[in-house]
Amino acid sequence: MEIPVYLMTGFLESGKTSFLQETLNDKKFFENKKDITLVLICEEGEVELDPSCFAGDGVYAEIIDSPRKINPDKLSALQKKYKATRVLVEYNGMWLVKDLISALPEGWFVLQEMTFADASTYEVYNANMRNLTVDKLTNADLIVFNRCDGNTDFDMLHKIVRGINRRADIVYERTDGSIAYDDIEDPLPFDKDAPVITVGDGDYAFFYRDLSDNMGDYDGKTVSFTGITKRGAGIPEEGFVIGRPIMTCCVEDIAFSGLYCEDGGEKCKNNEWVGLTAKISVKYSRVYGKKGPVLQFVGVVPAKEPDPPVAVFY
Repeated sequence: MEIPVYLMTGFLESGKTSFLQETLNDKKFFENKKDITLVLICEEGEVELDPSCFAGDGVYAEIIDSPRKINPDKLSALQKKYKATRVLVEYNGMWLVKDLISALPEGWFVLQEMTFADASTYEVYNANMRNLTVDKLTNADLIVFNRCDGNTDFDMLHKIVRGINRRADIVYERTDGSIAYDDIEDPLPFDKDAPVITVGDGDYAFFYRDLSDNMGDYDGKTVSFTGITKRGAGIPEEGFVIGRPIMTCCVEDIAFSGLYCEDGGEKCKNNEWVGLTAKISVKYSRVYGKKGPVLQFVGVVPAKEPDPPVAVFY
């Protein structure tokens, strides 16, 4: 049986419970009278749910006060206990979303992930607990910044989100209760339509992510960027891999993110910083083990190691 999960994330007092209450007060949420809703509350804030306002029946709440209690057996047992057909999760802001996802029982799937944040404190959280803010932003479908006022830096909030997630909808809720949708233009830091897409040293992380998310946009185009070459085991002798280490949120998650160039191997040494110009073809490669962006060598020049060598999204 498939169990849809509605996931609400965010730090303490970010508005998760208020949104959860509004959802359960909405008659539209109970259009299917056969639905049985299991609510998992993983964080207790100042606001508590008021069952007397629920717009429908068949709602059961369970408190989960430790991440150790989030495991397939426990979750399956709760679903069977109430015969739930859907699950709402108010997740603890200090727990990692990826741990919850890995603990979902077979048949459970996240239908919608929503992240809530206090606009007045979010920059501080991002600066001091970036691994947690990135974790909440990465797969979110909707990001709601509440408590917005005349001092809110909307450009800063937009930049933080788009550095991690380019597809999520962003909503700003003002202190007077009005709502505004993010309409800030989000141009890439390079021209995708140029005859040669020139990627600056500070823009490789954005290029790599956009290429991964929108491969079709790059098929047949020519690109120029600086990277470090990799040759050896698993890479055909005639080719090489070129890329940069990328840091998403913290030192622990730095990972080399490279692209396979199927020819020109004789022009490059191993672990050499170069400026490469190549044509992109989206096709199957055994280096990737799947379809992906394969580079076709056009030219190469020596290059200095970028400062810093690790590419970032900010």
